[in-house]
Amino acid sequence: MFGEFKKFIMRGNVIDLAVGVIVGAAFSKIVSSLVDDILMPPIGLIIGKVDFSDLFISLSGEKFSSLADAKAAGAATLNYGLFLNNIINFLIISFAIFIIVKQVNRIHKKEKPKSPVKKTCPECFSDIHLEAKRCPSCTSYLAEPTGESV
Repeated sequence: MFGEFKKFIMRGNVIDLAVGVIVGAAFSKIVSSLVDDILMPPIGLIIGKVDFSDLFISLSGEKFSSLADAKAAGAATLNYGLFLNNIINFLIISFAIFIIVKQVNRIHKKEKPKSPVKKTCPECFSDIHLEAKRCPSCTSYLAEPTGESV
């Protein structure tokens, strides 16, 4: 059982997946900081000095000056400001992944299909080189590569 597990873990796609998850988690933290610390403060200032992380609706009907005060009081809240931050995080991450995938696809352009190097003998149906004039298996004469007979 340990041997099967080792074989499973050592497969390339499992290692790639693990690396992707770790890098994704680190990238997510960077994007969250970008949104929370760089993008949202100027947007909040433009809108009217609003801190999006403090936008909430108290479901208990009480008034609280901040989300932290409402949580400290144990009030149920609808945190739409945090939800807006998460939507912006998602859009930025999605756009970054789109750009990365687009660049990787550009680098790995599809290879042109190789021209065939073999053809089939019309007499014995064995594979022969494209430029051969006689079949090495049945020795029958073949048409020239231009399509003319010999």
